[in-house]
Amino acid sequence: MKVILLQDVRKVGRKFEIKDVADGYALNFLIPRKLAEVSNSSNTRRVEHIKAKDETNKKVQEEHVLKNLKALDGAKIEIKENTNEKGHLFKGVNKEEIAHALKVQGHSDITPEYIMLEKPIKEAGEYSIEVKVQETAANFKLVISAK
Repeated sequence: MKVILLQDVRKVGRKFEIKDVADGYALNFLIPRKLAEVSNSSNTRRVEHIKAKDETNKKVQEEHVLKNLKALDGAKIEIKENTNEKGHLFKGVNKEEIAHALKVQGHSDITPEYIMLEKPIKEAGEYSIEVKVQETAANFKLVISAK
């Protein structure tokens, strides 16, 4: 059965792709969970329109972030988390929390996909974090301290 993916689905495909999947998988898993819909001419046209609109919004957002990267370069962002006596965090600080901290502390609204972080940070300390949009990059200091 041909379906249009409405979200990224692991081991199947990315958002807005048309994929051929098993009927049972589509009818019992993808479609009921609103991860995909049946591919027909009207749905395909509608999804192509949504995809074009989504790409335009993404380009506008990238341009906005590019303009604000210079202000972010060299900035110091502070996050307070619960730690044990050795300085280890009870939960890791991930890209989403860093993006939220940037927004709260007065920097531009940066989505987590632009933050270059291989794995969540699990220890208190000072870290250099890179934000990369297209070929332009900026670095800022992230200070994680105990509450």
